[in-house]
Amino acid sequence: MVLRPHPRFSVLLHRRSILVALALIGLLAVAMTAAASLGQTYISPADVWRTLRGAPTPYGLVVNELRVPRIVLGALVGGALGLAGALVQTVTRNPLASPDVIGVRHGAAAATVLALATGAVSAPGAMPLVAVGGGLGAAALVYALAWRHGMRPSRFVLTGVGIGVALSAVVQLYLTDSELDAAEQLKLWLTGSLNGRGREQAGPLAVVLVLALPGLVWASRAARPLGLDPDTAAALGLRVDRARLGLTVLGVVLAAATGAAGPIGFVALTAPQLARWLTRTPQLPLVCSALTGAVVLVTADLVARTLVPPLEIPVGALTSLIGGPYLLRLLGRGRER
Repeated sequence: MVLRPHPRFSVLLHRRSILVALALIGLLAVAMTAAASLGQTYISPADVWRTLRGAPTPYGLVVNELRVPRIVLGALVGGALGLAGALVQTVTRNPLASPDVIGVRHGAAAATVLALATGAVSAPGAMPLVAVGGGLGAAALVYALAWRHGMRPSRFVLTGVGIGVALSAVVQLYLTDSELDAAEQLKLWLTGSLNGRGREQAGPLAVVLVLALPGLVWASRAARPLGLDPDTAAALGLRVDRARLGLTVLGVVLAAATGAAGPIGFVALTAPQLARWLTRTPQLPLVCSALTGAVVLVTADLVARTLVPPLEIPVGALTSLIGGPYLLRLLGRGRER
């Protein structure tokens, strides 16, 4: 189905993708409502709604200051990771490639950890900017080392894995020389958690997502020919290397901007493939990837927060626990082919 809002501009819409997107929006609303209601103190959805509208209830602190800002941040982080994973997998044409695998996440983690540990950054709102810088730096290094008269996706992935291992070793080496309290705090951040995070972290990330919207519109159009082989894409008028570079930079910025929540693993890997399985489209759907990432992370954070009360599992540990078997399944499918 083709939508033409302007004679010179048209948008190709996939009917099943629209239905899946509406269903995911409904699931996200259910997950966010459940997350706002469930916890050590149960609050009915009706009371949550009255509290959000400003009515006098005894749950103002819990709803407005603790749960809802955390839920919004979780949805934004999940959406950004889903988009980043879809963009990187489109560039590499590899379902195993994501910011988790090619070194971007480790670059963002290394930059943020070093900034926090050295005291260079004290304001939580500045952490996404530091993470973006670290992620961009790691991606630039990977891209430069992988470039050999053009970009081969397989070389890009292998180079990213090597850079990621090196950056991870640097972070671990720094942790061994840190004081005990600082090391414990940094290790918790490295696991990935939404605990204690809210408006201060959600604001900058929302700004990044809004500023990225024009780039995402362009990316949705460039991703279609990139799904073909490079010669065919070039014959259709696409500048393949420039498109790959643009999609990579956009994906890196979105993934690195989630640094305030810590390096939450495997959401960027699984969300695009789940979205593609649901929509059955030939290319990775960006909107559905974002919605799938948001649903996965909000649900995972709810489970992590309520599974073993009063203890709270870092959501990054839970997503990695689920993502590990999924990664093995993808490897098994690749071996069968």
